[in-house]
This record gives sequence, structure tokens and C-alpha cells, in this order.
Amino acid sequence: MSPLKKAGIFLFVRRGVLFEILHPYDIIIKRKEGMVPFSEFKKLEIKIATIKEVSNHPNADKLYVIKIDVGGIEKTIVAGIKSGYAPEQLINRCIVVVDNLEPAVIRGVESQAMLLAASDDKGISILIPDREVKTGSLVK
Repeated sequence: MSPLKKAGIFLFVRRGVLFEILHPYDIIIKRKEGMVPFSEFKKLEIKIATIKEVSNHPNADKLYVIKIDVGGIEKTIVAGIKSGYAPEQLINRCIVVVDNLEPAVIRGVESQAMLLAASDDKGISILIPDREVKTGSLVK
């Protein structure tokens, strides 16, 4: 951490955050562009869900309409994972979802949560727990 002096203002960066000191007792925190405050991240309810039903989206070639159980509550999600998974590979699998997003209508079908997946040059991989976890459990 090396401070820089700029027109009477001291600046320093620590763990990717720019600190600006205007007065010895005042510290202003400036986040890097695109950074999300931890307080915002904590608002997300990331949970374990079980896939109950998978069908082709009626208006899109690359999307599935998926019925999930999130701790006794059935929800519908729309997910672009068709290129990586056949429907029979998904039934009864535990997945990780963001449960408290505002519903979004995707090509005419309401999606009530978001399935989490990663993609690279080898394709799509849904995020799954590494052991059996109760449906509806919070991811911490």
C-alpha cells in the first residue's frame, strides 16, 4: 500500500479498492467499476433446488422450461443449457439457483429463479452440490 499525493489529496489502493483521504479524519471509498458491495451480494438467496420436469421452450431452440422444487415450493425457470444437457440428464438433479430474483419473461415464458452454470470452450456445466443436500438449503 503506497499512498500517492495528488493536489493535496492522498490516494491509495488496498485489495482493489481506491481510498481517497481528503483530510486526516475523512476516508472516502471508491469502488472499482463493476464491483458489487458485499451488502448487495448478501441480498441474494442462493439455494439448492431439485429439477422435477424439463421441456423444450415453445419459442426458442436453445432454451428449456424447467420445473424445480425449492424447499417445497415449485417454480418455473427458463435456462439456456440445451446444448449441454438432454432432458433425461437433468430430472431429479440438485442444482444451485438464485431464488429471489424478480421474475423475468423470456420469450413468452416467465422464469421465477435463475439456474447457475459455468461455460468454457468445452461447453456448459450446471453448478451442483458435491454431496446430497436438502432441497431449499441456503448456499453460504
